[in-house]
Amino acid sequence: MIYASDFRKGMTFEMDGEPHVVLDFQHVKPGKGAAFVRTKYRNILTGATREEAFNPNDKFNNAHIETKQMQYLYNDGELYYFMDQESYEQVPLMKDQVEDAMQYLRENDMATIKFYNGSAFLVEAPNFVVLEVVETEPGVKGDTATNVTKAAVMETGVVIQVPIFIEVGEKLQIDTRSGEYLSRAK
Repeated sequence: MIYASDFRKGMTFEMDGEPHVVLDFQHVKPGKGAAFVRTKYRNILTGATREEAFNPNDKFNNAHIETKQMQYLYNDGELYYFMDQESYEQVPLMKDQVEDAMQYLRENDMATIKFYNGSAFLVEAPNFVVLEVVETEPGVKGDTATNVTKAAVMETGVVIQVPIFIEVGEKLQIDTRSGEYLSRAK
C-alpha cells in the first residue's frame, strides 16, 4: 500500500482498478484547513492525464509494471511480433500499441516493452538508433548557409530533417525521443 503522502515523480499506483503514474506532485499545507497532496498523474493504459488533490492519508495499491527487453521479429500486416530473449515466447501486438516505436525499429532490433497484469501496453524504441538514408534530395553545391536542412526518408520509412550534406546510403544516428538527427554513424 502507498499513501498519497509518499507520492514521488515516476511512482506507479492503482486507482479504480487502473494503473497510473505520478507526473508531478506538491505537498500543500495551507494556514487554514487540512494538508493535501496536489497530484498530476497519467492513466498508463489510456494516456489520459488528470490533476487531483488527495488527502495525505489516502491509500493506494502499488501498480506493478513489468519491463522486458524483447526482439522485434516481423509483422504480418495486422500484428507485430516480439520475442522474449529468455523464454523465446512470442508476443503479438496491435499496430496502435507499437505505432510510435515502429518508426525506428527494423526486424531483429531490440525494444523495451512494458506490461501491466501480463498484457503489454507500451513499446519503446531504444533512445538512439542507427538507420540508413534511402531517399533524399541531393545537396546543392555552394548552399552552405548555417543550419540548412532537408527531409530524408530512412529505411524504416520515418522522415527526419538532416543537414544538406547528407546523401543516400549514409548511416545516421537518430534520437528516437525527439526524432532528431544527431550525427553520421561510424
